[in-house]
Amino acid sequence: MSPSADHRIETAQVRRSPRYTVFLLAGAFVGILAALVLTFAFGGDNESASTGVSYSTTQVFGFICLFAIPIGVAVGGVVALVLDRSLARRAHEVRVEREVITIDDAE
Repeated sequence: MSPSADHRIETAQVRRSPRYTVFLLAGAFVGILAALVLTFAFGGDNESASTGVSYSTTQVFGFICLFAIPIGVAVGGVVALVLDRSLARRAHEVRVEREVITIDDAE
């Protein structure tokens, strides 16, 4: 059993990258807040003009959430992509020492 080592020096790019999950969740949260504001901003009569059915405030909030949350997630994703592209310009190269050790198992 004799270990052998392979030693190389390579270059690698180092850069910062945004966490997309955080931006998508923040966009969803902003979408929920927008739906909440829109629900109470146009308060008053929650009756449909075409069908005459009356909807509760919770139902109106749910209907608006169906559109506001995906729009918020999309905006959050676009913000993350723009931030990622701008941070990619600041990437720099570093020298990396790479060492691979293999152990021969002769059992």
